Amino acid sequence: MRDDIDPKGLIRESYRIEGIKAPECRSIFLEWAISSPEGREATDVVALLLDRHGKDFPDHPMTKVLEAAMQPALQVGRRGGARARRRA
Repeated sequence: MRDDIDPKGLIRESYRIEGIKAPECRSIFLEWAISSPEGREATDVVALLLDRHGKDFPDHPMTKVLEAAMQPALQVGRRGGARARRRA
């Protein structure tokens, strides 16, 4: 059976690793995000993963990582570049 939202089973397996910590979960999530199928909104897929795993494991570090992924990205201003280095 093919799993369209977790094709490599990375997220599923993270929930099975006893004693896993947040840094490992973030690395696993990044690997999942890089290999996730194109054409779907990332937050929609993360919401499906949370629905699948998060309700059974609310305190798991991967649940926390998935919840953080649902938060809007911080908007930062321009950080520099050639234009910022030039004097008026």
